[in-house]
Amino acid sequence: MPRDHLSAAQARRVALAAQGFAEPHPVVPDRRALRRVLKRTGLFQIDSVNVLTRAHYLPLFSRLGQYPAALLETAAYRRPRILFEYWGHEACFLPIETQPLFRWRMDDALHHAWGGMKRIARERPDFMQRVLDDVAAMGPVSAGEMSVAHSGERPSRKGPWWDWDDVKAALEFHFWAGTVTTAHRRGFERFYDLTERVLPRTVVEAPTPSRADAQRELVRRAAASLGVATPRELRDYYRLPAAEAKERVQELVASGELVAVEVEGWRGPGLMSPGTRVPRHVPAHALLAPFDPLVWERNRTERLFGFRYRIEIYVPAPKRQYGYYVLPFLMDEAMVARVDLKSDRQAGVLRVQAAHAEPGAPVHTAEALAVELRSMAVWLGLDDVVVMRRGDLARPLAAALTTPNPPPTPSPIPSR
Repeated sequence: MPRDHLSAAQARRVALAAQGFAEPHPVVPDRRALRRVLKRTGLFQIDSVNVLTRAHYLPLFSRLGQYPAALLETAAYRRPRILFEYWGHEACFLPIETQPLFRWRMDDALHHAWGGMKRIARERPDFMQRVLDDVAAMGPVSAGEMSVAHSGERPSRKGPWWDWDDVKAALEFHFWAGTVTTAHRRGFERFYDLTERVLPRTVVEAPTPSRADAQRELVRRAAASLGVATPRELRDYYRLPAAEAKERVQELVASGELVAVEVEGWRGPGLMSPGTRVPRHVPAHALLAPFDPLVWERNRTERLFGFRYRIEIYVPAPKRQYGYYVLPFLMDEAMVARVDLKSDRQAGVLRVQAAHAEPGAPVHTAEALAVELRSMAVWLGLDDVVVMRRGDLARPLAAALTTPNPPPTPSPIPSR
């Protein structure tokens, strides 16, 4: 019988199961396990901040536990590839077979790419073609290498992270337009090559769906990854245009591929795929990246978990409430704590800069969190966990960490 109502607890469990948290960690976290997670999340958001480790490594750790360092990189950059880079939610690793679903976005590059990219594309078409020809001749090639080829010297740094000279802007426009893609990375530096030389022929030659068909499929995938969601959340998962997303959602409701449900505490109805299972319990323990798809939509996080979460990287240090790079701690269907983490690679320790418990956190929160932190430290190739004395959970967490519980040692995650 179709479900027409969810309690708040049921909605949380549906959301957690949709993201893969109802499944136990695999004995062997291999490529098959990665595929299983990817089927749930649909993507891994890429981020450059490396104070702990880059954010795209963390969703797999949250769902698989300690996995081999090379698993994600080989899936993205070595044949047979199962991932490619493109604009999904933000910059993301996406399943390689979904590339045709984003060709409408590639066609829209001149309208939706960022300012500098659009300016170069509109004002200097000859230069754009020259850059593309150079990729064909030199690729895989980095923006820095191509800038040297064009000017004879490396470009000066224009900002805290990026060298956005004209060559870089042109390459990024071609990336947005789908004519080039990421062949591999050195650290976080992208190496570009022609898309048809990087992606499998089966993908390159796959038919291009209509704009509406592609967007409907992306909404279906968003619904599967979210479990239960508002129309806005379905649109946001793959950053679809608002008006078109509204039409696609209405079409899927009309066809019965999405059904409306009343959710306790929600202002409007939620939408879910028919037959979505509601687990009885999701006993997951996980540290979550700031850009994990379970928590990246902050209003949804607050509505589902009663957990107000904001990333404070860009907040001046004296004004930060919880810290610079704060990860929520999920335990038994609730966000029970948050920890500000840093990989001190020189000292070989995982530093807990601050640890805060949420109101009503269980008494064993510190012990459960200590287990996850020890596991993360070993996964990162660090020797110990050191707790700084900031936050109401810091003292009990430090005490919990004095009890030995060494996990097995995998190959460490890259620190680049």
